[in-house]
Amino acid sequence: MYCRHCKSKLSERILDLGHAPPSNNYLCKEGLNKPELYLPLSIYLCKECWLVQAIDYSLPKDLFKNNYAYLSSTSNTWLQHAASYVKMISKQLSLNSDKFVVEIASNDGYLLTNFVDKKIPCLGIEPTHLSANIALSKGIPVLKKFFSLKLAEEIIVKKKKADLIIGNNVYAHVPDINDFTKGLKKLLAKNGVINLEFPHILELLKKTQFDTIYHEHFSYLSLSVVQRIFNKFNLKIFDVEKIKTHGGSLRIYACHINENKQIKKSVIEIINEELLFGLESIGAYKNFQKTAFILILKFNKFIINEISKGKIIAGFGAAAKANTLINYAGLNKEHIKFICDNSKAKINMYMPGNHIPIVSREELKKIKPDWVIIFPWNIANEIIKNENYIKKWGGNFVVFKNGRLKIL
Repeated sequence: MYCRHCKSKLSERILDLGHAPPSNNYLCKEGLNKPELYLPLSIYLCKECWLVQAIDYSLPKDLFKNNYAYLSSTSNTWLQHAASYVKMISKQLSLNSDKFVVEIASNDGYLLTNFVDKKIPCLGIEPTHLSANIALSKGIPVLKKFFSLKLAEEIIVKKKKADLIIGNNVYAHVPDINDFTKGLKKLLAKNGVINLEFPHILELLKKTQFDTIYHEHFSYLSLSVVQRIFNKFNLKIFDVEKIKTHGGSLRIYACHINENKQIKKSVIEIINEELLFGLESIGAYKNFQKTAFILILKFNKFIINEISKGKIIAGFGAAAKANTLINYAGLNKEHIKFICDNSKAKINMYMPGNHIPIVSREELKKIKPDWVIIFPWNIANEIIKNENYIKKWGGNFVVFKNGRLKIL
């Protein structure tokens, strides 16, 4: 086992959540009686470059299949986030019809549709056919491939270099982070800008967000580590913002290392915050396993106590977070009757491992559960607003957010 960035030997395991199937490998009814692939769900710390990472037990094509069911457009919160970003960055970079925007992991076109509306030339890169085809149906040009240095070279030949490269929640999903970063460097125009958003490991550790760990996440990123990787491949992070998405994320702004852009105070401040917390020392990670175990016991206790009282428990949001939490807790459909979801691609499927059925929201009104666990706690406010009718029969929402149970 070697670090995916610096190739040093990995020996420091900081969290072990047992074995589980990949979180987005939803099952059809016929698949319930077939064997499932279970993989270790553990993360390690590289003591040389301090990258926190999972081991490559599976290839990206096995995790991000053509029927990969994560669709960004099912969340209004995320649509609003994308629209606000496009408005901001278009003004900041003076984007117009002469510019070229590339989004890596463009999903169902949730973000690029805003550039299309502004008549700014753009291209999506999305390897999963289900979401890519949705984007294509919206008139968004998409390449159905994984991003790499080789693909960057092909895009330059067929199109041109990009004035803006966007990657929202993709950098953590990349097994070969070095090749991916070389691709960013190659594709970027002379005065271009790279924007990447990724969950901040500082927040993950502070708030014990262990349910955000799943096989599709190969890396758990700090600004310090990303800066080190970018510098190695002659890219410079000159600005960074803290954003609220996914429990606390960073949005970095990068350019070619020789560009005349001053590194802003925000970069120095966040790196100092990370170092003060101890992200580049083993001590910051030592209690992560113990704390996660204690918190999952409390979650189990809540579930078992309520079931013993005859209460019906359901869930909302068949997210990867749900699978990590449920499978680590050892729960199944006897504990959580069903999980509602707004994505048509997931309805009538079953959660991997625990086999809890995924149903439409109409099932909530029919069964009238006493408790509804909101698994994607990062969009809890949106779900409560849309599904607040459960209060009419005395139902309650509960979230397991930042490692704590909270009744809403």
